[in-house]
Formats: sequence, structure tokens, C-alpha cells
Amino acid sequence: MNRLGRVSWPHRRRLIPIVLAVIALLGLGAEQSVSAAPHGEFSWPMQPRPTVERQFDKPAQDWLPGHRGVDLAGVPGQAVLAAGDGIVVFAGTVAGKPVVSIDHPGGFRTTYEPVQAEVSVGLRVGRGTRIGTLVAGHEGCAAAACLHWGARREASGHSRREYMDPLGLLHPTLRLKPVT
Repeated sequence: MNRLGRVSWPHRRRLIPIVLAVIALLGLGAEQSVSAAPHGEFSWPMQPRPTVERQFDKPAQDWLPGHRGVDLAGVPGQAVLAAGDGIVVFAGTVAGKPVVSIDHPGGFRTTYEPVQAEVSVGLRVGRGTRIGTLVAGHEGCAAAACLHWGARREASGHSRREYMDPLGLLHPTLRLKPVT
């Protein structure tokens, strides 16, 4: 500070990174990634924490090939858990594979396959609730069995349905916008 109580220019330059860091921490000037869940808490759908065998690979267009979830290594018969609080909206077979789907607060849906369901449609589940057991036979899995865990943001009045990386539900990330 100078004798008039003002911060001199060299001192101001040192303050800029600090101010930007505070702004980032407060969320001002930052946008939340679409892979982050704004509501509730999510955890891994299997314990202990599984190895990710195949990552999420969102296609450029919805109709193009991609991998709309992650494959998690497990063993046949291993318990599969609800990743977050929600309501079971599907427990059955799709194209010969057993699937469970759960709707979560905030407009998210998670899917689990191949999972032999131990829950029924309409059941309210909490994070960590056992929803079924892992079944062997997921194509492309090098482990004894893999859970294909998917997530999507459901359509709302101002956005369309969008597949997202379910790992983003576990560790929300912030992306800073460039300062101009």
C-alpha cells in the first residue's frame, strides 16, 4: 500500500491470481460439467471399488457408435448396489440381458446390466441398497464379469435426453471458462 492507503500496481498484479482462485472456488465464472450431478450423493455401484475396464465414449451424434457407460470389473454373483437414492423404474430383460434402471432426483437415470434384479419397479431405494447380482457374459469384458453402468440426464422442458459419464456422478468436476 502507498501512503494514501491504495494498493500499488505491483501489489495488484499479485492479487489477481488470488482473486481468480476465490472466484473459481465460489463458482463464479465457472460452469458445472454435464457429467456432474447437482443433487444427491452417488457412490460406486459395487464394493470394493471396482476397476474400470472400459471408459465412457460418447459419440459425436446420438445415432453413431460409442460406449454410453463404463464397464466395471467384478465377479459373477457379486452384489450390485444403487449408486444413489431413487426409484426403480425398470427391472427386467432388454435384448436378452437382465437390466435394472433407477431414476434419481435432479433428472438423472442410472442403468445396470447384466444384473439379476432383486428389486421391483416402483421400489424406493437408497444409495448403497442392494438391487441385484452381477451376471457373467457382458460382451468385451476381460474380467470374470463386468457391470455396464450407464447414466443419462433425462429430457426436460429446456434440454433433450443426454448420455453422460457415470463416473462424473462420483466426482463432480468444474471447468473454468477462459478469462478475457
